[in-house]
Amino acid sequence: MKKTERLETAIRQKQIKQAVLEIIAQEGLHNLSTRNLAKKVGLTEGAIFRHFPTKRDIIKGIMEDVENELVAGLKEIANGSLSPEEKLFNFLCYHVQYLKANRGITILLFSEATHLGDKELIGRLRRIFSDQKGLIAKIIKEGISENIWEKNINPSDVATLYMGIPITFNIEYILNKKGINMKNFCRRMYELVINVLKN
Repeated sequence: MKKTERLETAIRQKQIKQAVLEIIAQEGLHNLSTRNLAKKVGLTEGAIFRHFPTKRDIIKGIMEDVENELVAGLKEIANGSLSPEEKLFNFLCYHVQYLKANRGITILLFSEATHLGDKELIGRLRRIFSDQKGLIAKIIKEGISENIWEKNINPSDVATLYMGIPITFNIEYILNKKGINMKNFCRRMYELVINVLKN
């Protein structure tokens, strides 16, 4: 395959994955059909299948994006040199900004992986979730070891509580047609987690 063909394929695959998320966010999961997807991207249904042989391959591609973009970005924040408070705030804001830019992603991944009963997809989804939870627990442990936050706090429990924030945000963002004030949301959720960590 020539370099220009590979580039065009990569661009088309990105457009298809983005269109999948837009259809879910704007029209609902039940309207995600090959015909609807082809229309949205401006391709024939056959062309969709040349780029992704199956619906499962599209889901896998989106999961790879989550690992390469979201999880990698969160790792960079968690392993950075900022204070635990700054890391926590940046981590939360990066997380919800990613979900805002990729509306429908949470609904798609959870519903499709579990609905298809696909062990590989469920395993990858579990790893994505576990990686995020582990990274937030790492930040919390740092804050505890630096005497910033309460020593009796269980980092794993707080990380579990934290994981509800991005999932809830994604659902609220899809349902709220007027949109959500991102700065306000980040600040409120950050303060909520900080209150748990200091008590």
